[in-house]
Formats: sequence, structure tokens, C-alpha cells
Amino acid sequence: MKKNITIVAVILGALGLIAFTLNKNKTENKAKTDIVAEKNASVSVKTAQVKTEDVSLDFLANGSFEPIQELTFSAEKSGKVISVLVKEGDYVNVGQTLVIVRSDVINVNAQTAKATYDNAKSDYDRYENAFKTGGVTKQQLDQTKLALTNAGNNLKQANINVGDTKVKAPIKGFINKKYIEPGSILTGMPATAMFDIVNVSKLKLKVTVNESQVASLKLGNTVNITSSVFPNKTFAGKITFIAAKADESLNFPVELEIANNADNSLKAGMYGTANFGSKQKQQLKIVPRNAFVGSVSSNEVFVVENGIAKLKKITSGRIIGEQVEIVDGLSDGETVIITGQINLQDGNTVEIIK
Repeated sequence: MKKNITIVAVILGALGLIAFTLNKNKTENKAKTDIVAEKNASVSVKTAQVKTEDVSLDFLANGSFEPIQELTFSAEKSGKVISVLVKEGDYVNVGQTLVIVRSDVINVNAQTAKATYDNAKSDYDRYENAFKTGGVTKQQLDQTKLALTNAGNNLKQANINVGDTKVKAPIKGFINKKYIEPGSILTGMPATAMFDIVNVSKLKLKVTVNESQVASLKLGNTVNITSSVFPNKTFAGKITFIAAKADESLNFPVELEIANNADNSLKAGMYGTANFGSKQKQQLKIVPRNAFVGSVSSNEVFVVENGIAKLKKITSGRIIGEQVEIVDGLSDGETVIITGQINLQDGNTVEIIK
């Protein structure tokens, strides 16, 4: 009996010890969890100060070069290619013969038109002599004269068609691609593509600018152009087009014309940078572009007040490089959050990373 009582006492003691240990561990874990929660309540962020300073109004815009003219040159009439007089990479001038085509139908038509004209000319000469002696009437002479005129016009058109068997370049430029070889059969409907001709003596650089930048641009303004391929060369560009309406991204397309150098160093498809330099500076209140929540158009930033993140609605102005003009809503010296906004909500405690 005493032995059983001793066993029960030992068991109860062990259970009590286990319960005490578990309760102690629970208290310690809760304390640790509270500490972690308190630390996690602070979101780590980086900040910048709102300030007014002299800001250059110069800006850059990137785009790609396009040829001033490009044409996929196609056949107008049917025929068989007898010879191709140019190859890819050749430079051609307006009116230069590129291809000689044989068209038996065209040649036969020209021969028929020549024979018809000769007959009409002979009839007119004969009627003209007969009219002088009273052998034919004035009306008969006029009819033969009209027939001669019509035959002459038909012969001219036939000769033009024969001339079309020599296919000539409609623009100057480089043969960028050749689609035909001797023996190729050309068709007019649908038209057979023969060459891609590209004129790069001048190029166009297409860029986009925002609404604050477009206001300072004018047609004819000179702009310095550079290409990453030729970092030590500067090309002179001229603004030839400014869109009257913004595109879907609320930017304005702008085109600049650039005269290529004698070596035609710039190629269509290369990337270029337009340096819109006004050499003007202006006192502006600015914040870094990445201070905005989402995008600049949201007009929302987080400011830090006594260690707390406050979401503010502001009015932004011009975007100048990586800086944005602040029109209203912020004062000099205020602290804006520039990284960490993705984890923030209005009223969160923040820890500023130096």
C-alpha cells in the first residue's frame, strides 16, 4: 500500500514539474514573440529631404534611327527578268536602271502600234495631196488627220511600255535587300517585290517627351544627337515634327532629322540620344522621382513625421531626369520616403536606414 502511494506521488510530482516547465516556456516564448512583433512593426525605409535648388532644364530622350526614305520596290508590269544590274549593298541614284525585263506582249504591241502609225501617216499624206487637187473633201482629210493623231498617241504609249522593260530606281539609296534573280517571273497583280531601297543620307530619330518637356520645344530647333556606337561623335539634328496630341502613355512623339556624315556611319535601327539642352536653370522645389507611390502621375508620397509614415496627396510638376518638381503639398525640409513604400501603409512606424 505504501509502495502504491509512493508511486502515485512520484507521478504527480513529475506531472507538476512538466506543467511548470511548459508554462515557463510559454511565458518566455510570448515575451520573445512580443519583442519580434515590436521590431517587425517598424518598416525599414530610406529617405530624402525636400529642397529648393537651381535645376537644369536640359533633358535627354532616347529613340532609334530610321531612314529618311525607304521603299519596297515592286514590279508594275508582268515579264521575265533578263538581267539584274545591282546587288545588295550597292548605292543607286534616281533613274538608274536596276533590272531588264523581257515582255513579248509589250514588244508585239509596240510593233503593232508602229505599223498602225505608219499606215495612218501614209493615208494622211495621200489624202492631203488629193485634197489639193479636189480628189477628197475637207471632211475626209480631217478624218485621216484624226486617225493619224490617235495612232501617234498609241505609239508613244507603246514606246513608254517598252521603256518600262528597263526598271529604274524611283529613289536614291542603298539596295538593302534583293528579292529577284535572272529568270524570275514578275507579275503586276499582285505585284512582285524586287528590292528594298533605303536612303540613309539623312535619318529620322523618333523620341517621346512628356508634357512639361514638350512645352519648350519648337519646330526647327537644333538638337545635339549622339549614338552609343559612336560615343565620340556628335550629330546635328533638327526638330521636324512635334505631335499635337499625346499618345496612350501621355507622352508626345517628336521627330528629329539628322544629316549623316560622308561615310554614312549612322545606320537605320541604331539607338540614338537627343540632348535637348537649353542651358537654362530655374529655382525648383524637388524630390527624387522614386519618392512617388506607384508612378509620378499618382501624386502620392509618404513623409516621415515623428517616426510615423504619413501618406500625402501632392501636386507634381515637371519631370527633370530623376527629379520631380513639387508644385504644392510639400515644404522644404520635409522628409520623404524613397525606398520601402511597397511595405508601407499610412500610419506605420518606420526605421530610417542611413
